[in-house]
Amino acid sequence: MFSFLSFSRITQVSNGLLRLRNRHFLAVDFLIVCLTPALAIALRVEQLDSLVRFIEPLLAYTLFSVLIRISIFYFSDLYRRYWRFASLDELILIGKASLFSTVVALLAAFLINNTLPVQQDLPRSIPIIDGLLVLLLVGGFRFSVRMAEYNRKRRSVVHPTQVAIYGAGVAGDLCYREISGNPELGLRVVGFFDDDPRKANAHIHRVRVLGNRDDVAAMVSKYGIEQLIVAMPSVPGHIVREIADLCEKLHIDAKTMPGLSEIMSSGFTMDKVREVQIEDLLRREPVRTDVQAIHSLLAGRRVLVTGGGGSIGSELCRQILSCQPEKLVILGHGENSVFEINRELRSTLQQIPEDQRPHIETVIADIRFPERLQNVFRKQQPEIVFHAAAHKHVPLMEQNPSEGVENNILGTRNVLDAAVANDVERFVMISSDKAVNPTNVMGATKRSAELLVHRTAERTGLPYVAVRFGNVLGSRGSVILTFKEQIRRGGPITVTHPEMCRFFMTIPEAVQLVLQAAVMGSGGEVFMLDMGQPVKIVDLARDLVELSGLEVGRDINIRFSGIRPGEKLYEELFIKGETYGRTAHEKIMTVGNAGDLVPDDLDEAVNLLANAALRDDSDAIKRLLQALVPEYQPTHLSEHRGPALAKAEIATAPSLSSSVRPLPLAVD
Repeated sequence: MFSFLSFSRITQVSNGLLRLRNRHFLAVDFLIVCLTPALAIALRVEQLDSLVRFIEPLLAYTLFSVLIRISIFYFSDLYRRYWRFASLDELILIGKASLFSTVVALLAAFLINNTLPVQQDLPRSIPIIDGLLVLLLVGGFRFSVRMAEYNRKRRSVVHPTQVAIYGAGVAGDLCYREISGNPELGLRVVGFFDDDPRKANAHIHRVRVLGNRDDVAAMVSKYGIEQLIVAMPSVPGHIVREIADLCEKLHIDAKTMPGLSEIMSSGFTMDKVREVQIEDLLRREPVRTDVQAIHSLLAGRRVLVTGGGGSIGSELCRQILSCQPEKLVILGHGENSVFEINRELRSTLQQIPEDQRPHIETVIADIRFPERLQNVFRKQQPEIVFHAAAHKHVPLMEQNPSEGVENNILGTRNVLDAAVANDVERFVMISSDKAVNPTNVMGATKRSAELLVHRTAERTGLPYVAVRFGNVLGSRGSVILTFKEQIRRGGPITVTHPEMCRFFMTIPEAVQLVLQAAVMGSGGEVFMLDMGQPVKIVDLARDLVELSGLEVGRDINIRFSGIRPGEKLYEELFIKGETYGRTAHEKIMTVGNAGDLVPDDLDEAVNLLANAALRDDSDAIKRLLQALVPEYQPTHLSEHRGPALAKAEIATAPSLSSSVRPLPLAVD
């Protein structure tokens, strides 16, 4: 009964504090600064009967103190704040106002002692004791409103979800602060887990480190843990997989913070804590880039991105904007995607001081039209160009080779011509690992585009380079998105071949390395990004099914459909005749002799391809591509497809634990 009455009384006091307005704080502050000088005297002399000796100087000091402190508080905007959401900024403001008013009060005490006819001087320590009391009472009263708001939010959540955080490091601390500072999330942290034995039983804020991975099962039962948040943004994917599997066995939710690259590019809030995704299971060591060098390259410059609305192009725009260019030009053919990234970036600009905001221009243009590109470049005068516009879907380009030629080859030539004509200092083309020993039109056109970049760099002596990398997770048309849609429909998931392997990178990771390669380029190089180990597509399918809370063979089937035209089982890294070397960055390789492989008749070959594309002559296009790119060996559907494979079920597929076959490397 007593505890209920106490709780009820506390609730009434909290509700009363929340109804206070700044005029009430003014009245309370007036009362505080009237009383604290007498309290300071009492603390200083300790004997109450001797207070009578200080009546005259005390009254004079109190009058000065009230006028000084209330005036300074007023002009410091202490009466224009919304104290429910008081934070460190408000605490600093109170501290500054109290300190300044105390300095002035010291001067007032000196004047009183030396100019007024008083019988007893005021002790010199009184203004300092008075100032400390004012800081404590004024700040404490205001932050009691903040605590009342916090308690109100906490009481509004009747049964919060019991959460544990895996990772007692900086990220775990950040996650804890976000949860504890936002009770309306309906979460309550009951403990941490960490594999570092030095952190065992340590306390972070008010919460204990409960143990390591081996202790999770026991602590879930003891503390009623319902959710485990993996707060280790740089941990390898296999660790995330093990923790996710453990949570599934214990029937608790597994959540994770985004990867380090995402946190670095856009910060962290609790709305970014999400279910474990396939990107987390494939996560590698974080990319370490020379941030200062990239910033120095882009800051204050005019930068243009073609294909700015696409997956890679839009991420390029995000990361370039963070380097504070003078102007960012987003060029794209699809108006909807350009509109979306423009809207997102303009929202980001609101967080930057107005005098420091980069200028953003959006341009709807098709790179297949050279006159339009020349006009855009003349108007925008870019200094650095990132060329990400391309057709990339292998099956579609096999069916429409003329579009691949016009967009990937002729479009790249148009962008290069506009860049040279308008004195663009640096040019970076986004290429593909499918340009290596291509078996499809898309790869052959990207290899042809690389040759155009090399030729332009050779003629101009400028740092015009190409960057190759593999598939990016989550890009439009990605196999991941296809699998997710098939799972949403109830299956089956279609995989072309049980041995099909691909390299995968996250979009932010790929773009960080592209920007790093842009810094390194001196002219004519091809840079290759280290994409880690190849991943079996069937393993991706299995992982996605399990992450969806389903079981392969029971809820979702996986069927093999056969390799499509232009596809190969394993993407390759090296082209015969190219020489490869390491750069200063551990995840970037360079092709040392890329410019030496440019054929003398490149211009004539491209013109012949343009004529064939104009006639929509698919056979001629493939013959001309083979002549231009000798390593291009088209595949045919009949070479890979068989009735037995089309009918194969998941029961015949390799298990998740099966090893990936090593890549064949075509290197001299």
